[in-house]
Amino acid sequence: MAGLSPSSSAADIVAHLESVGSEQTLTSMRRVGIRVDKAFGLANPALQGLAKQVGRDQGRALALWRTAIREARVLAIYTAEPRRFTAEEAIAWANDFDSWEIVDMAADLYVEVGLDTLVTEFAEDEREFVRRTAFAMIAGMAVHRKTEPDTTFLALLPLIERHSTDDRNYVRKSVNWALRNIGKRSLGCHGPAVALASKLAASSDKTARWIGRDASAELTSDKTLQRLHRKA
Repeated sequence: MAGLSPSSSAADIVAHLESVGSEQTLTSMRRVGIRVDKAFGLANPALQGLAKQVGRDQGRALALWRTAIREARVLAIYTAEPRRFTAEEAIAWANDFDSWEIVDMAADLYVEVGLDTLVTEFAEDEREFVRRTAFAMIAGMAVHRKTEPDTTFLALLPLIERHSTDDRNYVRKSVNWALRNIGKRSLGCHGPAVALASKLAASSDKTARWIGRDASAELTSDKTLQRLHRKA
């Protein structure tokens, strides 16, 4: 990371990324389904360290994103400025989503920025990774929005039910993730989430059944119930 600083340009950063990439890391990323056709091979902990070194800069983050290089896009997410990041920019980035990894990290940024109004818009989008973004955002909100009223999350259960029959791998897993995280949030959310999980588990649709059964198993486990009662 020598030579990089808050004044480094997007081009400087990309040149550095290319110089320190690792074929071994690329192999490891392939094993977990991360796209590597436009990647140099740097693990996220290294990128997090680099992000701290160069600091936040919205204009540079947008330039890094435009390179379409995997590591540059991860750094774009890490170094974007939440107070300057707009809904229009979030939508533009979503139009480029082609990897579950990038989706899930960007969803965390969108939650931090407070782009909640995009959840429904993304959920109704037919593209697999854009739809996943909606449910990754819900999953993140359920964990990180500690003071948000339970009603916010209960109001999202119909959206989860509506898309529970989408059998595409990255969608169904994110719908399941969102349902589980809502149910684990509080006792007030737990009952309605379990009720929906039970309803889905009895569905005639294979994908909805899988989502419901998997969510029910976690939400009704002793571990989850004990944790919720400790929090109450």
